[in-house]
Amino acid sequence: MSEATSLQVVAAKATTDEDQQYLTFMICGEMFAVVILNIKEIIEYGSLTEVPMMPPFIRGVINLRGSVVPVIDLSARFGRKTTEVSRRTCIVIIEVDAGTEDESKQDVGIMVDSVSEVLEIQKGDIEPPPAFGAKIRIDFVRGMGKVAGKFVIILNVDKVLSVDEMAEMTHIGSNDLSHASVVV
Repeated sequence: MSEATSLQVVAAKATTDEDQQYLTFMICGEMFAVVILNIKEIIEYGSLTEVPMMPPFIRGVINLRGSVVPVIDLSARFGRKTTEVSRRTCIVIIEVDAGTEDESKQDVGIMVDSVSEVLEIQKGDIEPPPAFGAKIRIDFVRGMGKVAGKFVIILNVDKVLSVDEMAEMTHIGSNDLSHASVVV
């Protein structure tokens, strides 16, 4: 069974709020998690096409069975250094709200250092996001899951991968470049 197919089987089982299942992955030595219901598949890093004049966190696009899918470097999105590609670097394809009124969905790839495992975290083992001290924006954090005595940062993918916010940042970045003057 392929990794994508096994994720679909696991996702089908994760239907209650009490026993939520999460895909965990590493970014800059920290463990993060996303609800498995949002995940479509995991693919190897490769065949990325860079797009000019994009913010640094948009690494480019991939062709996923005929669809153009943007790839976001989560480390750069969190204001950290860009991810260095290694043999364990993966792209996790996540379905997010497209930010349109018709409530359509869009696939977005997130670049991660490595994928860890699928964990079941009980609702009672999830703390609210910290009010301060987080290394990423607080609205990006859905909660802090307690797993084997350690915390896992559970991401709010609708905020982290907000199509509207990323489009706005892309527009601002291209305006800055188009209005820059050249000094000779």
